[in-house]
Formats: sequence, C-alpha cells, structure tokens
Amino acid sequence: MGDEAQVERKHIQVMCPQCEHSQNEPSIVVSTVCRSCGQYISITDQKVVVPPKYATRLATLESPPVQHPTVAEELPKIEAKPGLFDRFFKRFAGKEPVKRKLHCYHCSHLFSVVPDAQSTQCAKCGSYISLRDYTIDQAWQRQIQTRGNVIVLKGAAIKGVNVQCHDLLVLGELSASVECSGKLTIRSHGKIVGNVQCDELCIERGAKVEFQGEVKARAAYIDGEVRGNITCVEKIILERKARLQGLARASGLVMRAGAKHSGLMEVVQVAEGE
Repeated sequence: MGDEAQVERKHIQVMCPQCEHSQNEPSIVVSTVCRSCGQYISITDQKVVVPPKYATRLATLESPPVQHPTVAEELPKIEAKPGLFDRFFKRFAGKEPVKRKLHCYHCSHLFSVVPDAQSTQCAKCGSYISLRDYTIDQAWQRQIQTRGNVIVLKGAAIKGVNVQCHDLLVLGELSASVECSGKLTIRSHGKIVGNVQCDELCIERGAKVEFQGEVKARAAYIDGEVRGNITCVEKIILERKARLQGLARASGLVMRAGAKHSGLMEVVQVAEGE
C-alpha cells in the first residue's frame, strides 16, 4: 500500500510541443491534453513524444506533376479533431454522446467525461481518477478508490478499509468507511463501523443495518430496519416496513402507514442555492 501510494503521488512536468506550455501530470500518464492550447500530447516512458513535422518541397523537372483533386480546395478547414468514439457516435447516431458527470475524489471538482472512459484526469487538480467497476465476490481488505460502481455480492465482505466510488450495492457484508458520489443501496444485514457519505441512501425491504458512525446523505429511502443517526439535506422517507431507531436530522420526515421511528427528529433548513 505504501509503495502504491508513493507511485500515485509522483508527478512529472510535461511541456507542450506546440506552445511550450508546461503542466504537472501524474507519472503514470500515457497521454494528455495541453491546458493552454488544447494540443493532444503523447507520452512514453515519462517523456513527450514530439510528432513529426511535414514540409512541402518543390517538384523537380524529372518528377511527374502531382495531380490534386479540385474538390479538395472546396473542403472546409477542420479546427479540431474529435476523439474516435465522438466521431463514431456523431456519425451514426446523429448527435453528440451524453457525457457522464463525476466528482474528483481529491478536490471534489465536478466535470464531465465520455461514457466509455476507463480513467481520466481531474480538469482542476490534474489528479488521476480511475473509472473502474468492482464486483466483490470474496473477502476484500484493500482500499477501493474509483468513480466507477462497486457491487458486494452475497457471501462476500469488505472489512476495515475505505471505499470511494459512484454507486455501491451491498448484498453481502460491509464494515468500512464509505463515500459515494451516487447511490448507496443495502439489501443485507450487518453493522457498518465507519462513517458513510453518499448522495442517496436506500435501505431496501428485509435489510437490517446498524450504522455505528455518522451518516450523511442528500436524501434517504428506508424500507428495512435501521439503527443509527442519519443527516439528510432533503427528506427521509420511511416506507411501510421501515423501522428507524435513532436521530433523524433532515428537512422533513415522510412516514407511510405502518412505518415506525423511535428517537429524536430535527428539522434542518436548506440554504438557498444548495
């Protein structure tokens, strides 16, 4: 873990061959884009690969004349070359691909990437961001840091580590600190030791969960049994089979017929613009 963290923190200086702009990049980067002029930069062995420059030469008397099609003179000039996926999608679908929004897990900056990307760099801090998906089917004790999705299958477990991802679906055991930029869904029983932060918390029917740390979410949907203190910016919704024991702090509490809540309820005011 120490060696891997040291490698991830190592950066190199990359100079654009087009405008000579210098920028800081992770040492594992193989390509990037100049933040000054937008030029594509290829990198091999931590060195910039300078593209060949083509020059025009005059034909000699012995050389046959070069025939140029007249239609080429009427073609419009292309200012920028889109990526292969963008060109394919635009050609056959007739529209631009819908980009995916994500938060950098280093500086929390929000930006967009193409939907089929496997990794990217933060447009603000330049940090490497993995978009890999994980399917956990056994005992797992390594940190997970990605903006992809994570699934913990039945019979599998994540214990004693930090999990950073987009959507997290728990069918097995989870005993870790969690930070989800998307939805945290729990369908199993167990105790979650660490703190939990997510956009939406969903405890499905039949699940029994005890949160021993702090839980923060934008909104919460509960249809199982929950023990713990939950803080939401928006509402907490308790469905018919919901049983919530502990402090509920939110802008409102919605209880369906049959739902039960034992504990304090605090109403928080949402500031304008949030």
